[in-house]
Amino acid sequence: MTTDSVNVPPRNTRPPLAQAALGVGVVVQDGEGRILLGRHHGGTWELPGGKVDPTHESVAAAAARELREETGLGVPVDAVTVFAMVHDVVGGINRISMGALVSVEAADPQVTEPHLIAAWRWTDPEDLPGPLFDPSAQILAVWRPDLGIGHPPAHHLRIAPPRDPGPTENS
Repeated sequence: MTTDSVNVPPRNTRPPLAQAALGVGVVVQDGEGRILLGRHHGGTWELPGGKVDPTHESVAAAAARELREETGLGVPVDAVTVFAMVHDVVGGINRISMGALVSVEAADPQVTEPHLIAAWRWTDPEDLPGPLFDPSAQILAVWRPDLGIGHPPAHHLRIAPPRDPGPTENS
């Protein structure tokens, strides 16, 4: 054993070199088939969502947490269907965006982060506003390929068919 290997932690406990960012975008569909989009102060429209916390949080738990934090809408984690992974590269960093789907019968989203989002709006998927935030466009294109949504190139992997998990109550 060399002197150098004495100070090196075992391979399974060493953190990997950071080279990716992991987030989730939540397609929230209401009883009329509309989806929820937020108008970001930067000028784009986006799905609720954000990063998956590095606390052993699952993607579904992150989706439910981000939805609650950004809109005030509460859904149980088991009402979240993670349906796809989208992968692109921005600035030399792999960006992994997970697509999640939840359904609510009716809901009144609140602007809880006014420094980021100016307004939430229920939108017919066939009449999407623009421009869309790139990761949101990529997730929506996997969710509904029939919509022909333009977006930057990305790889995608369908994890599960998107399904209607049924209405949930907001809290």
